[in-house]
Amino acid sequence: MSNVTLIGYGSGNIASVRFALERLGARVRVTADPVDVLDAERVILPGVGAAGYAMKRLEALGLVEALRAFERPLMGVCLGQQLLFEASDEDGDVPMLGLIPGRVTAIEPKPSMPSPHMGWSRLTKRRDDPLLEGVNDGEWAYFVHGFVCPDGEATIAEADYGLPVPAVVNHKNRWGCQFHPERSAKTGARILKNFLELPA
Repeated sequence: MSNVTLIGYGSGNIASVRFALERLGARVRVTADPVDVLDAERVILPGVGAAGYAMKRLEALGLVEALRAFERPLMGVCLGQQLLFEASDEDGDVPMLGLIPGRVTAIEPKPSMPSPHMGWSRLTKRRDDPLLEGVNDGEWAYFVHGFVCPDGEATIAEADYGLPVPAVVNHKNRWGCQFHPERSAKTGARILKNFLELPA
């Protein structure tokens, strides 16, 4: 059974992520203590809302440096994925964790592509990765976001929303899901299971 630590910093959908992990047999600890984070076997950084508020909460709790120093598997979910990058245009110009190169920008709304991107979209893998083991092209995931991560070397799976949306990213020991795996049925459960099985 895997141990996983959820960052409870007041800007995340903790309950639904926790229940999804516990259904997979994980032992889940929710914390906002930097010492707990540094001692964790693996960490999930959830996120809902605005980047500026989320970063202020992480800074106030002393979690920014702990997350930057964390060397075992770390996964950001939804806004949590965006926080892994260097900066965001949301709320003006927000410096973020800087764990993955690049800047988060707003989705430009169009009649066929409103913002936020909300609902089910199909995934297409860019390259193989342990987090995507058993996930096939064309499987569905549930998205809710108005900002999008940069499409670069870290992108390991994309969704099509009139432009490529980096749906899953990886850089070193850091992964991110722009969608909500806890709300993405079997596809999301498989990705969470894969994360729990990554070597710590």
